[in-house]
Amino acid sequence: SEPMIIGRNFLVKVNANIGNSSVTSSIEEEVEKLVWATRWGGDTVMDLSTGRNIHETREWILRNSPVPIGTVPMYQALEKVNGIAENLNWEVMRDTLIEQAEQGVDYFTIHAGLLLRYVPMTAKRVTGIVSRGGSIIAKWCLAHHQESFLYTHFREICEICAKYDVALSLGDGLRPGSVADANDEAQFAELRTLGELTKIAWEYDVQVIIEGPGHIPMHMIKENM
Repeated sequence: SEPMIIGRNFLVKVNANIGNSSVTSSIEEEVEKLVWATRWGGDTVMDLSTGRNIHETREWILRNSPVPIGTVPMYQALEKVNGIAENLNWEVMRDTLIEQAEQGVDYFTIHAGLLLRYVPMTAKRVTGIVSRGGSIIAKWCLAHHQESFLYTHFREICEICAKYDVALSLGDGLRPGSVADANDEAQFAELRTLGELTKIAWEYDVQVIIEGPGHIPMHMIKENM
């Protein structure tokens, strides 16, 4: 793929999400989505496949894409443990990261800023935790009553990204799913942690995008920057 510059000093970039699910789509359909996404101006594309043939589907997307391709490695890691979030561990995640990096994925979305103590902050939300990756991590943290392996092994994640020149998109697992939950304590607690993780990634010369802010009124966006 061609390089793509992303950041506050440059033009706004548009990402397009594609990917199969357990109930629908084929490799041909995903490549077709990629073609149309880039034809209509998508600056980056994410393959969020959760169904069968994740590796092969991604291979076809990577080989046919003129733009950077991102993934959420957690989705494939979850497939490897038969969809049972509690059975996830660092070893499965690490192997998935390396597998995808060696395939040529350009950036990973990692929900490493969602800490155990932040989960109860979402209890009174109208729409709770709407991020798929965020809900997987929250479920794991509550089941094991410890911090997620994405957080405790973050430096190792950075080492993998540095080795394979993969950028990190730090996912907002606690983003608000409706304006009713906009800019609440859970959202900002995670955002502060993402800021700390960004500085760690920079130590390894890993490029970082911080995701967000989710469903919030326009006048409340600036507070997130």
